[in-house]
Amino acid sequence: LGMDDSQVAKALAKFPQLPTCSLDNKLKPTVQWLKDLGMDESEVVKVIASHPRLLSYDHEENLRPIVQWLKEDLGMDDSEVVKVIASHPRLL
Repeated sequence: LGMDDSQVAKALAKFPQLPTCSLDNKLKPTVQWLKDLGMDESEVVKVIASHPRLLSYDHEENLRPIVQWLKEDLGMDDSEVVKVIASHPRLL
């Protein structure tokens, strides 16, 4: 993913359970989902370092409804959604 040591340490300090999350069932799908939203790798790294708990969320059940709300109810386009999530990852 390209996180440096300080970003990994920050993520682990904020979410010590991170190593217990399934790589194939949680981590990889969530990272891919963020990329599919339109985030580049540096934005994904920033979001994860800032709010690592989101890697434990189910992207279909927890994350997709929030993005849907941003798009449908608030009228944001894809680039606006990416900007909001990158700037305020705890929104997820």
